[in-house]
Amino acid sequence: MVESIARVRHIRVTPQKARRVIALIKGKQAQEALAILKFAPQSASEPIFKLVASAIANARVKADATNQYLDEQDLVVANAFVDEGTTLKRFQPRAQGRAFRINKRTSHITVVLSTPDEAAQAASGAGRSGKKAGK
Repeated sequence: MVESIARVRHIRVTPQKARRVIALIKGKQAQEALAILKFAPQSASEPIFKLVASAIANARVKADATNQYLDEQDLVVANAFVDEGTTLKRFQPRAQGRAFRINKRTSHITVVLSTPDEAAQAASGAGRSGKKAGK
């Protein structure tokens, strides 16, 4: 019943490295995702940990605002994805007066948490529309 979204933009982690960490938590329970991220060795796991914690807090605030009951153990990472942000272009001097370009990439990371009822409805709704399109 409750769905919350948290986004972080222009984070200084390359999208490729962030996607590796996001793949670890996609579809997992939110508390389990926090435990995985806490001990993941990748540097991208720290900002993603903060992002999932923020999404949990957003869900709590949203549930309180609508007077709904929310058990944080029920929250599931329904969707998580990484988009490419702006690229900072820097130059490093090389031999014989040449310049070598260094791309410092950034990411936009989005995490969507929802309770299982809503996640199941979204999955079954997508499945139904696919069957109708096939007929």
